[in-house]
Amino acid sequence: MNAPPRPEPTDPRDRPARLTVGVVGAGRVGPALAASLALAGHRPVAVSAVSEGSVRRAALMLPDVPVVTPSEVLARAELVLLTVPDDALPGLVEGLVETGSVRPGQLIVHTSGRYGTKVLDPALRSGALPLALHPAMTFTGTPVDVQRLAGCSFGVTAPEELRLAAEALVIEMGGEPEWIREESRPLYHAALALGANHLVTLVAESMELLRAAGVEAPDRMLGPLLGAALDNALRSGDAALTGPVARGDAGTVAAHVTELRKHAPQTVAGYLAMARATADRALAHGLLKPELAEDLLGVLADGAEGDQR
Repeated sequence: MNAPPRPEPTDPRDRPARLTVGVVGAGRVGPALAASLALAGHRPVAVSAVSEGSVRRAALMLPDVPVVTPSEVLARAELVLLTVPDDALPGLVEGLVETGSVRPGQLIVHTSGRYGTKVLDPALRSGALPLALHPAMTFTGTPVDVQRLAGCSFGVTAPEELRLAAEALVIEMGGEPEWIREESRPLYHAALALGANHLVTLVAESMELLRAAGVEAPDRMLGPLLGAALDNALRSGDAALTGPVARGDAGTVAAHVTELRKHAPQTVAGYLAMARATADRALAHGLLKPELAEDLLGVLADGAEGDQR
């Protein structure tokens, strides 16, 4: 006599590992994560996209996955990725709950660095299972992002009973889970923005200045230098500080400020701020001699006063 069929579990914690996946917000992040989950055996079934760019991105990254409304995404998917800008996330969650789109037992995942799971409380009250999975990576909106997820750290915040599920999803996407407390999410996000976002600004300004100085291929010149600097910084921290500020070469720094004020005045404030931060760190770690620091800090103060005039 055959055994009766087993009932389909309704809680994702009790289901087979493979899930239907939906994406609300086809920016650069959502399609890449869904494509990574597809490689792990999950099944993307729906994506919402508004702009022409997001529709093209969805077609590129998730071919044959239908573009539907956010409510329809939730109706079709067991695992929903909310991949919208940080400021739009609270309103999106509230709107989905108010329209009755959120189902009990549904995994609702957002990818915001700023928020933990409290922003998903309205969905939690509707019976959803909240996860915050933030990939600490910049995205291009192309298939290369899926490859870059290999070894990428994810900031993970979730209720304790969902911690293993959250970490398993990250590992399936090729990432490395890093547990972040709810109250630490804003600081965590600020740290990443300070490093990654400001790095792009610094590199772009450096390339512009090199072009102004007559360098034909600033990217080729900066590549090895910045690669080595980043590697040294990650390995050695403040011990990797080099250059005129760390050495206390006040005359060189003064010359820099003069040239920047002449050719690129918009960069002076940033140069002075970073030089002061570098000097403080070099002093604190014994790299900058106190007797040289006085003249250097005087140059930086004079530069700041001149920038205000």
